[in-house]
Amino acid sequence: MPAGTLLVAQSGGPTVVINASLAGAISEAQQSRRFDAILGSRNGIEGVLAGAFFDLTRLTSDRLARLRVTPSAALGTSRHRPTDDEIVRLLDQLHTLDIRAFVPIGGNDTAETALRLGAAAANRGQELRVIAVPKTIDNDLPETDHCPGYGSIARYTALAVRDAAFDTRAMSQIYPVKIVEVMGRNAGWLTASGSLAFDDTLPRPILCLPERPVSGFD
Repeated sequence: MPAGTLLVAQSGGPTVVINASLAGAISEAQQSRRFDAILGSRNGIEGVLAGAFFDLTRLTSDRLARLRVTPSAALGTSRHRPTDDEIVRLLDQLHTLDIRAFVPIGGNDTAETALRLGAAAANRGQELRVIAVPKTIDNDLPETDHCPGYGSIARYTALAVRDAAFDTRAMSQIYPVKIVEVMGRNAGWLTASGSLAFDDTLPRPILCLPERPVSGFD
């Protein structure tokens, strides 16, 4: 029997697979037939606070298939971290719309917001299931083999660093050193992927990992 509304949202920086996760959540919800409606929040948590939603209930299989391979974040995203007062406003908004399940897709900050929202709902006896879907390309979540999207960005980084090495080899008399900075926060997985596409014809990159700080080179 249908029970309430499902809300999905996207937060943080867009990644190569954040829309694939969105399409998967919508598709599974449709097939389960457990929800009266499926809503998408425009621009993450800010959209919930503003009451800005997309109706995704009857999104067709063709559009879902195209969504899976669409870059960026289709719903719009946000980096807003709600205050304690806003957590209460969020719960009020979800209750008004009979939203009983919330699936935020995002990184570390999104997971923290999901935890706070779920705990606040439980404390006041409000029916709400919150399931955070990871999209951190930093690959810095424990208990996982790899985070969704890490493989794609690792391939991109490996090829970009390799191509930069070709340029450096060709222009070694002019620009003998090239520095490539990648994302990762406190995790070195993306940095490590920068060496995956190298062979014996190219000079190996020096990888500076946050897990092993570098103080100097011999």
